[in-house]
Amino acid sequence: MRKDVVRQGRLSGTRSAAITRYLSSMEADRSIARADLLVDIAHVLMLDTQKINKRAVTKPIVATLLGYYDDGIPDEIFDEQYEDVHAGIESLLIESIGAEAGGRMHVGRSRNDEVATCIRIRIREDLLAQMAALLKVRATLLAIADKHIESAMPGFTHLQHAQPTTLAHHLLAYEQAFSRDFDRLQSAYTRVNLSPLGAAAFASTGYPIDRNLTAHLLGFDGLVTNTMDAVATRDFALETLADLSIMMANTSRLCEELVLWSSAFVRFVTLDDAVCSTSSIMPQKKNPDVAELMRAKSGAVFGAFGGAFVTVKGLPMSYNRDLQDLTPHLWRGVQDAHESIVILAEMLDGATFDTERMAEEAGKGNSTATELADSLVRTYGLPFRTAHNIVGRAVQKGNLSLATLEAAAQEVDTKISLKKLGLTNDEIDRMLDVQYSLSLRTAPGGPAPAATKKSIAQRKKQLNADSAGTKKIQAALNLAEKILITSARRLVA
Repeated sequence: MRKDVVRQGRLSGTRSAAITRYLSSMEADRSIARADLLVDIAHVLMLDTQKINKRAVTKPIVATLLGYYDDGIPDEIFDEQYEDVHAGIESLLIESIGAEAGGRMHVGRSRNDEVATCIRIRIREDLLAQMAALLKVRATLLAIADKHIESAMPGFTHLQHAQPTTLAHHLLAYEQAFSRDFDRLQSAYTRVNLSPLGAAAFASTGYPIDRNLTAHLLGFDGLVTNTMDAVATRDFALETLADLSIMMANTSRLCEELVLWSSAFVRFVTLDDAVCSTSSIMPQKKNPDVAELMRAKSGAVFGAFGGAFVTVKGLPMSYNRDLQDLTPHLWRGVQDAHESIVILAEMLDGATFDTERMAEEAGKGNSTATELADSLVRTYGLPFRTAHNIVGRAVQKGNLSLATLEAAAQEVDTKISLKKLGLTNDEIDRMLDVQYSLSLRTAPGGPAPAATKKSIAQRKKQLNADSAGTKKIQAALNLAEKILITSARRLVA
């Protein structure tokens, strides 16, 4: 049986299988195993540069680590006999090349700063992947909106017909929400991509280490300067989960509408069969299961955030083992959020919208009554509240004809006669026309076709800028890893 090299000093005896499993973080550590290799290589190169370790020690360590990098991390490293992947790698390394060389890899650091660094490396990769997925969703929404600038549909408040809008205008609202989600994740990245390496247990180390060198080799933008904060904080993980929770709330709202719109009551959209299921007993059923499950996944991400938040809320400085239990929440939340957004883009891309059905509903429920009230103000000079009361009373009487509006006006103010002001039924019909109402909404961000075209052009410009920025960040990380591995290969050659 292999031994965990970390336990061979202060501790003795054997653990039961139950305690070993309870303490082990191996399942969660699989997510950071590759990051741990990069951290090990960068740390060892720094020890060599600073002449803390001799070249004769550095070479076999780096050569072994490069073997793991090239050929894959050996399964033995994930043996639950080790408390974590860090101990697994170090133990196997010592077994492979001996304690004289392998036992010097960990000098000047602790598992505390090591794991904090590994988590940040993994999260920054997840953030970039999530940002890329959001870019795809935004691009899909903009592409659909571009095709439906003039596709009228009802807009709702309180799930009641409110005012007419267009499908483009409706979808642009979600694109803008997802754009803010992107911005939050991009902002979080700047706080994630800071290196805690070199903090050691929490009080740094007496060795002449170079924290800036390891940060540079690993592609970090800077340091988490205070060494106690570096190992103790997980606020970067909480921020990531919080941002993903907000994103999933937006996702759930869109899924809720797709579920409603695809129902027989509404019939605004037909979802592709690939994202639907049928019944085992009712042969006619086509259920929007992906959208429904995505609503539930939002709850799972909220739960991951809640679990992580409660884990850290009462911890004293600096490192506490409780933090080990935060990472499963983190990986679960990140995975559920990423899978959902990737599939959301596919679901939207395969959707077919029934514009005739939408147009049929656009003017129902007196949805253009607001424009009628506004027209009474613009054309006949009535105060808005007076016009609002007149139209509201006419709706209460059953219709918006000249007769009911005149009767309503007399109730509001006996001095007002809409007939004498020149109002006609033809004029009322024009004011109540859906396309007329839409054409007047030309303010920035409104549903008028002209305004919508401008909005789409602006949103595409922002999307392209966000895409270019994401690619630039990814390219910088790729280059940093290439330089790290090249430096390691040059050393052992």
